[in-house]
Amino acid sequence: MEQITGVARGISEYGIMIMICAVFLVLASGLMIACFRWFKSVIENILTDYSEQLKALQEMATKNGEALVDIAEGLVPETQMRIKNTSNVYFDLATEKVCRLIKTIREENHIANKEVTKKKIRTLLQNMYEDRNSRFDSYTYRGKKLSAYCNPEWVEWVAQTVEGELYNESGANNGRAYTNVKTVYERIKLDFYHKLNSL
Repeated sequence: MEQITGVARGISEYGIMIMICAVFLVLASGLMIACFRWFKSVIENILTDYSEQLKALQEMATKNGEALVDIAEGLVPETQMRIKNTSNVYFDLATEKVCRLIKTIREENHIANKEVTKKKIRTLLQNMYEDRNSRFDSYTYRGKKLSAYCNPEWVEWVAQTVEGELYNESGANNGRAYTNVKTVYERIKLDFYHKLNSL
């Protein structure tokens, strides 16, 4: 009888303990679910605020970009004027160098050998072209180096003019040579200016 009473008492005591544990587990689960929902709402609010601030920042950056474009467009004529003035100096210097080149080749080279002379002319003119481009690399226009607006075909344009002067049937004439070289460099300037506005 005592054993039966002891077993009944144990079941009775452990049953209450199980009930208490069950209630505790239900409360703990409820608390965890409430905490997770709270964290979720906090994170969602943070993300919503962040996305709104990011959108406002993007709109402000867009407005600033438009303002900078307006400012840049206002400065373009002045910038182009500076570029034209600087490039004119280099192209005028090139005109003088090419005229001296014609005179030097006439006096110092055996121009009867046309192939060697043509090769030498193009090498010298290519060197002048590359030298000018290396100086133009110090300037930028519309995010590109100024040398990007130069045309490698210019070397051939000038070479043809130089050959025309060296092998002119009328003979040597420095005045005519200067006029022809000046004309080809005016063409080069115009090509350069068109590229500034079109690229």
